[in-house]
Amino acid sequence: MAQRPTSVAEASPEIDAIDGMPLPRRRTDLIEQTAAEATLLDAYRSGRIHHAWILGGPKGIGKATLAFRFARFVLAHADPADPAVLAARDLSVPADHPVARRIAGGAHMDLLHLRRPWDEKNKRFKTDLPVDEVRRTVGFFGSTAGEGGWRIAIVDAADDLNGNAANALLKVLEEPPPRSLFLVVAHAPGRLLPTIRSRCRRLDLEPLTPHAIAGALTEAGIEGDPRHFAAAADLADGSLRRAVTLLRSDGVTLWRNLETLIAGAPDIDIRAAHAFADRVAARGADDALDVAVDFMTDVAGARARAALETSGIDAAARWAEAHDAVGRIVARSEALNLDRKAAVLACLRTLAEAARN
Repeated sequence: MAQRPTSVAEASPEIDAIDGMPLPRRRTDLIEQTAAEATLLDAYRSGRIHHAWILGGPKGIGKATLAFRFARFVLAHADPADPAVLAARDLSVPADHPVARRIAGGAHMDLLHLRRPWDEKNKRFKTDLPVDEVRRTVGFFGSTAGEGGWRIAIVDAADDLNGNAANALLKVLEEPPPRSLFLVVAHAPGRLLPTIRSRCRRLDLEPLTPHAIAGALTEAGIEGDPRHFAAAADLADGSLRRAVTLLRSDGVTLWRNLETLIAGAPDIDIRAAHAFADRVAARGADDALDVAVDFMTDVAGARARAALETSGIDAAARWAEAHDAVGRIVARSEALNLDRKAAVLACLRTLAEAARN
């Protein structure tokens, strides 16, 4: 769950923070993803690196961690022809390096991190990444690099851009300043504007293996029922973030409860559905709600793929629409501050209707 800032004076709300896990900008290790790392390293030391990259893949697989890892390396080694760059085996930079320390503290003047801002008035993070945030790139790239090298902007994540913000990003991508890099984190790259995709080089990261996730959970000392660690790693779909959330919200049990509910679709046990909704919509159960929504969209997506092979295009279309409808229901509920339980029940009804022949 994202950490809320403790005061108005806190400059950078940590929307991507998970208790007990290092922030991407502070994480010095990279779990798997060696192929993607090698691609960036080879491109940089070629001296002809593309100015904009889309780092694609599901949430929680290390995209932001890799973006900051690459930014550290470039800012620490401004010359691609430097012997240290040519001899490097990976993008690691010692944690005590001055560049690494400044990035970890969110204070490097040549690195701009764009993300959904904290809404102090409503005491929550904004629902999208607004155009004003993207416009910060104008002043950032319009000034001379503070340390005489590169200027790097990390967009985290591009999926959060509203329409105006996406167009503003496109404009700066079309006219890139010299010695600038854009690292665009995207959970669903295919949904970005085609014009943005055409101006970036795409680099997809692979989901983490359950073995790697289980090892990272153990190493981090994440609390949870040890009996659920392996199940959480399997259910995480390659996402370390999701595995942590599963353990902290008893997500393994939630999944089993949802499986039981959906197994009876289109007939759903009303009492069990209300019990499920009560649990995930309770005050303070943000993680459980996020997990439940992920599970419901996962179910719809999996059923759509299966239906395409076994039941035909009409059944697949119903499940695909259910997948999108769950997202719309939850987004509308959050935007309008509607009753969470009602939204969860509406999602369950949507899945039940999709199961009708």
